Amino acid sequence: MENGGIASLLQSFWKSPLLRILLIAFLILLLQIPISMIDRVIGERQSRRWEANEDVTSKWGNQQTIIGPMITVPYLVEIPEKDEDGNVSIRRELHKADFLPEDLHISGSIDCEVRYRGIYKVPIYRMDLLASGQFARPDFSDWGMESDKILWDRAHLTVRISDARAITDQIQLAWNDEKIEFLPGAGDFGGEYTGIHANLKGFLTEDRYSFSFPIKLNGSQSAFFAPFGRDTTVEIQSNWSAPSFQGNWLPTQRDFSDQGFNAAWNIPFLGRDYPQKWWKDSGIEKKIASSLFGVRFIAPVDHYRMAQRSIKYEILFLVLTFAAFWLFEILIHVRIHSVQYLLVGVGMCMFYLLELSLAEHIGFIPAYVCASASVITLVSTYCIAVLKGKRRAAIIAAVTTVLYGYLYILLMNQDYALLIGSIGLFLILAAIMYLTRKIDWYSTKV
Repeated sequence: MENGGIASLLQSFWKSPLLRILLIAFLILLLQIPISMIDRVIGERQSRRWEANEDVTSKWGNQQTIIGPMITVPYLVEIPEKDEDGNVSIRRELHKADFLPEDLHISGSIDCEVRYRGIYKVPIYRMDLLASGQFARPDFSDWGMESDKILWDRAHLTVRISDARAITDQIQLAWNDEKIEFLPGAGDFGGEYTGIHANLKGFLTEDRYSFSFPIKLNGSQSAFFAPFGRDTTVEIQSNWSAPSFQGNWLPTQRDFSDQGFNAAWNIPFLGRDYPQKWWKDSGIEKKIASSLFGVRFIAPVDHYRMAQRSIKYEILFLVLTFAAFWLFEILIHVRIHSVQYLLVGVGMCMFYLLELSLAEHIGFIPAYVCASASVITLVSTYCIAVLKGKRRAAIIAAVTTVLYGYLYILLMNQDYALLIGSIGLFLILAAIMYLTRKIDWYSTKV
């Protein structure tokens, strides 16, 4: 009698709803193993995409940043030094001063195309721009420098270009009525920067100078500029339909269409954090770097990023799907084995692998539709046998369809994901509470 009572108690405990909930929770934790493996696969495929991207851009042209033009004028600084015997000698150091244009106008086109490395797409472009504007004659009077210490014959105009090897044509500087050939490198004072420069020896005798020069470059992914003019205007047109404007300033005018975009920036120098001229670094380079603005050429939908975002919701999907099965057990007393829960969970994990592999070939949205339709079909047909009826399987099919539709809305509306997610979870909880409101949990067995 005692043994029979213990056996009855154990059997009652084994069939209790609480134990079933704990078992379902354990299965969800167990399914995190294949989910983590799929997450690593996404990371590996993303790394391979970046390797393919680097392979193409290293040969064609990297992201381009154009900083300039500026006039650099070196000058001598005499520093008195006293030796041990008290004798004074003069040590000379060569320093430089940089001067920016009064106005700077850059206009032209950036024609984009997609290159392939295996299955991976790499956006590249051809840049054809014209830079023009005016310089005032470099003025050292504010700094109290002696005129004989200024080395006018070594002055030069510099344009920094982040990947100068991608220049596709010779560049000639129009300086007032003169033509000056650009030379490679950023000049004697360019330091580690790459670019081009033009010697201005004998060309700094006027009070004002008009300049213009073309810029023809290959590049990829992005194009950035520095607002070096007292007034800077940049006007870009491109055939790329999905630009992402970045930097300290957004375009004052922009126009989008399926054929591309037109964008214009108009930036006064009061908005930046450095002056029109300087003779000491004082962190100027960092300030210039923080003032850059431009455009990134991105794919309309990055399927790796979307796959990573979708996998963040996998626990929610497993919980809600298993909750639907558990409700069948509670409400209509259909016994579902743990192995059957596990197989359904594995099938749902396959969605993320199908989504990723298909997206690499047919794009994210078609891949999402195909992967979700495949998993819905797989789970619902399996449920015909598990739940012993087509009607019940149809309910599961409807639930999973709603879930995948709900996930798609979350993925496509990133800004409203929190709002949509919280409202959806509230409604799901309300539905579960409504369906189970009359259940006597103390006497229920499954």
